[in-house]
Amino acid sequence: MGSDGKSQKLAVLALAVMSLVWGYNWVVMKESLQYCDPFDFSAIRTFFGSLLLFLVLVIRGKSLRPKEVPLTILLGLLTTTGCIGISTWALKFSGAGKTAVLVYTMPFWLLILAWPILGERIRGIQWIAAAAAFIGLIAILEPWNMRGSPFGNFLGIVSGIFWAASAIVTKIIRKRSADFDLVSITAWQLMFGALPLVVIAFTLSARPIEWTPYFTGAIIYNIIFTNAVALLLWFYSLHALPAGIAGMGTMATPVIGVISASVQLGEIPSPGEAWGMILILAGLALVSLPGILEYRRLRALIKNHG
Repeated sequence: MGSDGKSQKLAVLALAVMSLVWGYNWVVMKESLQYCDPFDFSAIRTFFGSLLLFLVLVIRGKSLRPKEVPLTILLGLLTTTGCIGISTWALKFSGAGKTAVLVYTMPFWLLILAWPILGERIRGIQWIAAAAAFIGLIAILEPWNMRGSPFGNFLGIVSGIFWAASAIVTKIIRKRSADFDLVSITAWQLMFGALPLVVIAFTLSARPIEWTPYFTGAIIYNIIFTNAVALLLWFYSLHALPAGIAGMGTMATPVIGVISASVQLGEIPSPGEAWGMILILAGLALVSLPGILEYRRLRALIKNHG
């Protein structure tokens, strides 16, 4: 087996482990809210998660100096304060599986935002993907039945929009910075985004944290595995695989979240919610399809001219 083939197989394995870690974490976060307020949990996991990533930078011999500071602060406010903070808040009102799927509508909000901001127009199959996601979103929300918590649903969607906006900022930083380092920017945006969460936690938390064995384990799981190990596996997958294939790999995360919530928490989706989730996941697959087809086309060209 060639080194490229071995590297790609390892990247697929890394992607699978990452999806398991992130997918199951929706259940971990939901359960943890029995012992603390949402912003307490978000503040602890992101602040100490950033410190762990700074340690990774030191071990790698990389500079700790932040790049593109104003944009990185904005990225932290969108990704960490916005996406992570709000998605954890959503779990207080909604189920773990539903929240996971609503947050992972991010790629479709990204399509919409990238059009006016980056000039990336929606084309071809992307329209079908966006339509499937929209219909799926309506099916999950079931506005005719007002099932579940409207506020929790709203927070899940807003979290996905913040995540999409952060992806736009990441693209802008990547274009502007010649020495772009994903670990460095992730560490700094976690820190910049964690600080407002710390302030919110101290200001708004209505009850003390119960440091039970489960809660302590959940914090360790988030700091080490979701913030460091899974992120590094994601970076490795992005480096070794085409973006389309890596992006499709993330589809497993909300699926694992739904299955885990169903098995461990007894969250059984209604028929409408189930069909909505299927439509959104189908839309995610369609969004990733052009990248996969382009990758296969390039591989065929290389093989034919090799």
